[in-house]
Amino acid sequence: MPELPEVETVVRSLQPVAGRRIVAADFRCPRILRGAEPLALAARIRGRRIASIARRGKFILLALEEGGYLIVHLGMTGRLLLDGTAGKHTHAVLTLERGALLYDDSRQFGCIQFGEDIPARVAALGPEPLEVSFDDFAAALRARKSRLKPLLLNQRFLSGVGNIYADESLFRAGIHPLSQASRLSTPRARKLFDAIRAVLSEAIAAGGSSISDYVDAEGRKGFFQQDHRVYGRTGEPCVRCGTPVRRLVIAQRSAHFCPKCQKR
Repeated sequence: MPELPEVETVVRSLQPVAGRRIVAADFRCPRILRGAEPLALAARIRGRRIASIARRGKFILLALEEGGYLIVHLGMTGRLLLDGTAGKHTHAVLTLERGALLYDDSRQFGCIQFGEDIPARVAALGPEPLEVSFDDFAAALRARKSRLKPLLLNQRFLSGVGNIYADESLFRAGIHPLSQASRLSTPRARKLFDAIRAVLSEAIAAGGSSISDYVDAEGRKGFFQQDHRVYGRTGEPCVRCGTPVRRLVIAQRSAHFCPKCQKR
């Protein structure tokens, strides 16, 4: 699933769309819509101008002039493509006054939603990891007795972090994924805070991680996957110590880590 760096990269590549008017909308798959019927939604946004494009957690927010938002969640395989060629997995087409914006999704786990206001599930997201202060981050850790890996995946704790960047951040901080959040010392909490910010910033600079379907709005793949140190490297030698990278399942989610470099 695209995480914060991938969604941020898509949002940045969509900036040329800001200011363009939606001439027509064609929603071809009702399954991807939330709370709307295809023809009714198409009529509602026709003629509206896209005022801005922003990211909140893993959500893409297209703010429309005169109010309202089109909110897109890419799910597992969703893509927003500028001036792409429609295919069998193209489930929505926004024809703009210049060009078109296509939504492709082979597995149809993503969604598009319209709201006059930001939806509750987006408003309820936790702080942005590149914006939250260390003091607030450390206080939130102290208040949680859960294991770190599932906590980092909790979008109400920290928005936008998923499997890839949780694993990579914990590795850089030298912290085991099963460590209890409330027991982290202040120095170790600082290491984790700094690691999360560094990993996410580097991944954004690299255009995200293209492991399966992910590309930006211009069809370009990211290349941060070349710098993954533990994620998806089960059995391979740790880049620091040579110990084989291990994988375990925590709360039904996988975690990749080095058993020697990452301590509880």
